[in-house]
Amino acid sequence: MLTVASDIEVLARFGRALADPIRCSILLALRDAPAYPADLADSLGVSRTRLSNHLACLRDCGLVVTVPDGRRTRYELADERLGHALDDLRTAVVAVETDRTCVDADEKGCC
Repeated sequence: MLTVASDIEVLARFGRALADPIRCSILLALRDAPAYPADLADSLGVSRTRLSNHLACLRDCGLVVTVPDGRRTRYELADERLGHALDDLRTAVVAVETDRTCVDADEKGCC
């Protein structure tokens, strides 16, 4: 049984999904077209086991769904509007002060 999540829960799930570069890559790939896990693993250059774990996370977050296709299972975005949301987030202007970096930028690779 599907339930409608609250606004905050939806944003938290989306944030959790986007917190990992591999999950971001999966979502961007699925934005373009549904795909099979083996094909996603090959195109993203990750092991099938690792990809499977990330797909499970994205399913748990409610962002992707599985579609049976004969003996195979195809993955796609749970809602086509997620593709538009990903495009909006990807192209959003992020306000960063150019004269500042995080204290840990060199060690953590941030900023």
